Amino acid sequence: MAIDHIVELDCPPKRALSAGGILERIKERARAREVIRWFRAAGDRREPAKMGFEFSQRRPGAGDERQLIVVQDLLDHAAALDEQEAHCSGCPANLSDSAFGCIGAIQYPLSASAETWLLERLPLPDEPLVWLLLRQGIRNLGYDGSSIKALRVADGASEAGARSYFELPYAPQRRLGEVVVTSDQALEMIFGVGERIMPNHAGILLLFFNAINRDLEAAEIQSISSMQAAQREAYPFLMSQAAAPDSCVREFIAFFKALHRAWQLNLPLFIDS
Repeated sequence: MAIDHIVELDCPPKRALSAGGILERIKERARAREVIRWFRAAGDRREPAKMGFEFSQRRPGAGDERQLIVVQDLLDHAAALDEQEAHCSGCPANLSDSAFGCIGAIQYPLSASAETWLLERLPLPDEPLVWLLLRQGIRNLGYDGSSIKALRVADGASEAGARSYFELPYAPQRRLGEVVVTSDQALEMIFGVGERIMPNHAGILLLFFNAINRDLEAAEIQSISSMQAAQREAYPFLMSQAAAPDSCVREFIAFFKALHRAWQLNLPLFIDS
């Protein structure tokens, strides 16, 4: 399980397969190859058409979904990726210089380090303009964290069940002057806005989580969500994966890098969590 994200550039692969369709096929191909490795390691030399496995997937509010899968069916469905890969070379949305490099993922469970890291990036009152914008957003848009908090006791499960999504059974919190923000609220600001993060919201998130320079004048901050795409080139990405020992933090940094690229290109970031 993961929070998957895609820079939603209108390109031949997405027109042919859709963003969700590409993501589905990439997962299917990876799963099929892994199952084949398991079978081969056990000495089973059967063809993929004769290999089957039971797949169980947990979704918030839906419980476990179980299916019997034939490996060759996954490979056949994923084969449509092969004829699209050439389009990824030189694509401005490609973040990894590889096929479908516009796609990334944050794996569950979210680590305690990652939740704390998110909170540590939020502004304090000594950055008054961005801090006031954060406080206003939390109050006016009702970010109380309830939609994320529900996942910590997903499906009415025990604390162990909640750890499917989080390492911690509770949300860390941080006092930002007169405002106390929990990681549930921070995650709700990021992922609680629907299946796409639009560029206007992306610009604000990049400011809140210090992914771009926020030592700005009031007029710049007010225009960050609406400025022309050409102006956004002046705001480089500030986060570094090299300084992050925790794998979940590194995945969040990759997510913010994708969000930054989508914002600079004036594109949505598609989210499948």
